[in-house]
Amino acid sequence: MEQQDLNKRLLLALALSFLVFVAYSYLFQPKAGLEAEQNLTAASAPALADKSVPSQAAKDVAREDTKRVSNAPKTHQDVLTTIVSPTFRMSIDTLGRIGQFELLEQKYQNAEGHNPQILAADKPKPLEVRFADKALNDEAFKTHYTVSTPGEIDLTDKPVTLILTQKLSTVTLTKTLTIQPNGAYSVDVETSSSVPYFITPGHRPMADSSRYMIVRGALIKGADGVITTIEDGKAKGDEVVKHAKIASAFDRYVASLFYNFKEGMNVSVLKEANGDPLLFVEGAKKLHLGGYIGPKEYHALASINPELTDAIEFGWFTFLSRPFFKVLLWIHGAIGNWGWAIILFTLLVKLVLFPLSYKGMMSMQKLKDLAPKMKELREKYKDDPAKLNMKMMEMYKKHGANPMGGCLPMLLQIPVFFALYRVLLNADELQGAAWIHGWIENLAVADPYYILPVLMGASMWFQQKITPNNFTDPMQEKIFKFFPVLMAGMFIIMPFPSGLVLYWVVNNLFTIGQQYVINTAYQKQKAIAAQKKNKDA
Repeated sequence: MEQQDLNKRLLLALALSFLVFVAYSYLFQPKAGLEAEQNLTAASAPALADKSVPSQAAKDVAREDTKRVSNAPKTHQDVLTTIVSPTFRMSIDTLGRIGQFELLEQKYQNAEGHNPQILAADKPKPLEVRFADKALNDEAFKTHYTVSTPGEIDLTDKPVTLILTQKLSTVTLTKTLTIQPNGAYSVDVETSSSVPYFITPGHRPMADSSRYMIVRGALIKGADGVITTIEDGKAKGDEVVKHAKIASAFDRYVASLFYNFKEGMNVSVLKEANGDPLLFVEGAKKLHLGGYIGPKEYHALASINPELTDAIEFGWFTFLSRPFFKVLLWIHGAIGNWGWAIILFTLLVKLVLFPLSYKGMMSMQKLKDLAPKMKELREKYKDDPAKLNMKMMEMYKKHGANPMGGCLPMLLQIPVFFALYRVLLNADELQGAAWIHGWIENLAVADPYYILPVLMGASMWFQQKITPNNFTDPMQEKIFKFFPVLMAGMFIIMPFPSGLVLYWVVNNLFTIGQQYVINTAYQKQKAIAAQKKNKDA
């Protein structure tokens, strides 16, 4: 098969694969929203971190009486106190948990102007404690806490400390909670006697209902620095990490997490009925944990502890997405506009890959010129494949053409694209970030005027027009020519974030410019070679 045709087949296969990947992730991924239903059962309980706890008690501590807790009336009387900062509103409920967390910044508001509340009403909440003793655990879910400072508390410029107390028949549990204006907090849990218990950062926040291939679930960073991500629906229920540094329950843009970088935490994973993970940290008579709830914003996490930025998860391509994200952060820090940062980053990627792209595209030009001679060889040696292959290799060597030269640059762009795709879908920083006022006011949502999707289709079509091609299959050629229209239509129908579509448009435009440079350079090389040949003749 002619290598030029092989390159086109490869490109077509990759493009169609991406289309299927994106369409499937959008259309068939289970919707994640506050209305999602899931129940906990004793049969789904894991073996918890403390192996000294009897197996039945371990099941009991991981079990919540769903009817009693979930169906309790959710009124203002369930709230002990409310902490209000300029960026969030946090309520503490009568079970000593973070009952609700509301984001107050305008950039997080939905189309109706409502602030998102990121904790589902019927799911386990951050700071929820479960005792290993079943009777004690049942009593705890019926006994209200008291709080040192009831009512509404202002958290504008200095930390707030609350003392939450629960008096049970055999033990008194005290939580000393110090909350910072940036959403960070510390919690010191103390029991009047040694009783085994566990505390959770809660079910993952459920503030995002998008249907893209978003990573959601739990993240645990071990003492050795290894990060384990357990996505929704994939928990086994027997995962245990000793002396973990971070235990995070996360959604697309937000997270609820515990951390302890000195002593570490013994973390166990409960498998919920639908396979989602629920994290538990083993308690002690005196337990100290750092915590955070809110957006996974890089600088906010770094200001608490630089290591907390590891809680920002990008899925399969995190190893590549994370350095890309840091470069984007650096560019944005220099110019202050995320749209232009995406454009400059795209240019940077093109410049880094240009030497390989140059060699690959020049090789494709040579292969195109050699197409008539290759056709002659195929006709001449059609009954002798071995000799045909030998003659073709001799011709490639004589003319300095690399039959695989066009594949490598194309293959290198695949992980780059998917890594950046993950960044632009998951980076909280893009929420509310404008590029051009009056047009793109929020790079995290779709272009309201559909200009970028149309530009993407047009630039893709023009790119195809100036790129050498030599399809031998008419059907493949028709599909390839129709592909820009298909992609543009898909990006119009599906509300892809404008930041992602901007990257694609700019990438196409830079590729067009690159192709013009290479086409011109190749023509000059051919002219020089022809002059030299005439001179020698």
